[in-house]
Amino acid sequence: MSNAPVNNGRRRFLTAATSVVGGVGVVGVAVPFIGSWNPSARAKAAGAPVEVNVGKIEPGQLIRAEWRGKPVYVVRRTEQTVADLAKIDDQLRDPNSEEPQQPEYAKNAHRSIKPEFMVALGVCTHLGCAPTYRKGDFNEVVEGVTDGFFCPCHGSKFDMAGRVFQGVPAPTNLVVPEHSFPDDNTLLVGVGQGEA
Repeated sequence: MSNAPVNNGRRRFLTAATSVVGGVGVVGVAVPFIGSWNPSARAKAAGAPVEVNVGKIEPGQLIRAEWRGKPVYVVRRTEQTVADLAKIDDQLRDPNSEEPQQPEYAKNAHRSIKPEFMVALGVCTHLGCAPTYRKGDFNEVVEGVTDGFFCPCHGSKFDMAGRVFQGVPAPTNLVVPEHSFPDDNTLLVGVGQGEA
């Protein structure tokens, strides 16, 4: 042990300097660590709303969009197609959409905000295959029904509101995602009515 006098000022300075350097080091490690908890830009984009131009869709035409990595089917239904929806209720498993496969505002006969537009995920509720749109020849699959969706994987059938027919493997109607119409030509998938 040394007999030299203790320099308390120097000791306080070294203690303070060491504390400051240690604090800066902790912040330097904590900021990237906490930042890594945030979703990446790619993940944010995957869940972001998707804008679809529906102004040029012809009656009876289907267009596809992608939202959260899944296909979204958008069909402009004809007036006749909308009128025919009620005629097949007795052939459907869930004609009144009692299963929560759609937002509350789309729990109606046409399962959408605007009757002329069908908006549904293009994913069969059986095992996740992509049903094909059968325009004009669906009566080969379901007698008396002109248009609909047929899943070639296991034979599930859906009407033009995405409602599942009885006696097929799919247990529920196609999922209707949150959607809204900010204007007459724009469909926003991923943002519900009143949220835009």
